[in-house]
Amino acid sequence: MQRNEELYKGKAKSVYTTDDADSLILLFRNDTSAFDGKRIEQLDRKGMVNNKFNAFIMEKLQAAGIPTHFVRLLSDQESVVKKLDMIPVECVVRNIAAGSIVRRLGVQEGLELTPPTFEFFLKNDELGDPMINDYHIQSFGWATADQVAKMKELTFKVNAVLKDLFLAGGMLLVDYKLEFGVFHGEVILGDEFSPDGCRLWDVETREKLDKDRFRQNLGNVIESYEMVGHRLGIHFD
Repeated sequence: MQRNEELYKGKAKSVYTTDDADSLILLFRNDTSAFDGKRIEQLDRKGMVNNKFNAFIMEKLQAAGIPTHFVRLLSDQESVVKKLDMIPVECVVRNIAAGSIVRRLGVQEGLELTPPTFEFFLKNDELGDPMINDYHIQSFGWATADQVAKMKELTFKVNAVLKDLFLAGGMLLVDYKLEFGVFHGEVILGDEFSPDGCRLWDVETREKLDKDRFRQNLGNVIESYEMVGHRLGIHFD
């Protein structure tokens, strides 16, 4: 498939048009960012690791009946995906308290949340990705009521599939964010699922195995990403 012009450049990925109007190429770069892009570094192998990690997860979700934009791997750092009309909203599920919810609500990190919490955030770096609710989404025209309901439904289906998947690899799925878009009238999962967009802890030691290693200067960021993959049965070489 021919990679044409760059359509969008995010903090860690670039999106390119192709000769197929319904398909895009998603390029996973080695850029690693934190704190809304205020800190950016290059980490060797990161693009390849996240690309293959994301492909594995998307295929698992598709096998469980969850529609995604993923089509196939194209190269070590590229995937072919469906061209979505993206909804500018992040869906966040938390199974265990960590990160911003600890700071916002003063709860203890590591508190198990039953039931899991669900939050919407507006995807807007300039505004700091503020928390929003169903009413904001509908009032400002970011999505319809039916689309909001579908995003919630799919986000919790993802939770059911991935909690068990990671637990089988000796890991806790602490929290994660998802993004959705519309493809030919259907709401489907877009963007990526990798250790960049979720929190994963070792089930025994509670060692952090995700992007918090970069945020908190814990070191061995990509080594941890690869270890997570290996526990799931992903081969990176």
